[in-house]
Amino acid sequence: MIPLDKVKDILDKHAKLEVDLSSADIDKKKFAEMSKEYSDLSSIIDEAKFYNSFQDEKNELEKIINDSSSDDDMKELAKSELSTLISKSEKVEKKLKLFLLPKDEADKKNAIIEIRAGTGGLEASLFAADLFKMYEKICNKKKWQLEIISISKSDAGGLKEVIASIKGVNIYSTLKYESGVHRVQRVPDTETQGRVHTSAATVAVLPEAEEIDVKIEDKDLRIDVFRSSGPGGQSVNTTDSAVRITHIPTGIVVSQQDEKSQIRNKEKGLKILRSRIYEHEREKKDNERSMDRKTKIGSGDRSERIRTYNFPQGRVTDHRINMTLHKLEEFLEGEIFDELIDSLNLQDQEDKLVGLVK
Repeated sequence: MIPLDKVKDILDKHAKLEVDLSSADIDKKKFAEMSKEYSDLSSIIDEAKFYNSFQDEKNELEKIINDSSSDDDMKELAKSELSTLISKSEKVEKKLKLFLLPKDEADKKNAIIEIRAGTGGLEASLFAADLFKMYEKICNKKKWQLEIISISKSDAGGLKEVIASIKGVNIYSTLKYESGVHRVQRVPDTETQGRVHTSAATVAVLPEAEEIDVKIEDKDLRIDVFRSSGPGGQSVNTTDSAVRITHIPTGIVVSQQDEKSQIRNKEKGLKILRSRIYEHEREKKDNERSMDRKTKIGSGDRSERIRTYNFPQGRVTDHRINMTLHKLEEFLEGEIFDELIDSLNLQDQEDKLVGLVK
């Protein structure tokens, strides 16, 4: 059940905005903000009115049904109306609950994805490369634009680290559940006795912050330049074009050396830094709001194991919702990625709904 005071808040706020919007003493910016809020509330106002009067109507019908003086036809009609009323209330309640869920302002943002090889040596770097290929395929299918910001390759086509920006519609809301440790179990090509090895890669998905989201003061930055390094002495700059940026208040450090231009490396570095600061502030606020809350979706902590990719059994298991799909190859091709994300999103909503009515 939704507390009635939350529903009445919707009705009161909608009525107040209706009056305020007719006032001549509102500037354009405030009018636009109030109009947006009024429009959002208007989309749910009929449900709020129904839910607000539901209990009284239900009590009236039950009174008729339980009244010994009511004739049978009247009772049957009341039973039918009560059944319809309860059925409608269940749908209305679900819609109201979803509306009342706290909105994540970052959901509509683009994202920066960071993939790093974890424990497991060469096999971990090969798995990191497999994960990056999977996200590339997902981007192609969804017509998202992926741009590599920095990349560090290992032997045999593996990746030590890759950072990329992804642009499109509602990117962060789709990819935010990917943050964490991804574990792989498979027989490496170099394994002669057919033993299964376990290795891991970490994924961090950050909402891409705009300058308007995070204001970085020059006085808060320490910028060091150094000579970039390259494999085998090739593609090594003879000038100090690599950049290391330290954000002094948070201690966040970003290094960038992929570009030959120091200016371009600084631009890319600031882009990553801005998103990491934005995420740092979001996490701090979340922790302040709920110090001990930890849903089944998990905290998004990069040290938390979220998924296992088991090649011998051809399965992928998400440990946060105990969901296993025996379609590993299809998953890595990006074919059934949405099936798992939809389940994670649904569980996240259900967990938040539980918190909403407590």
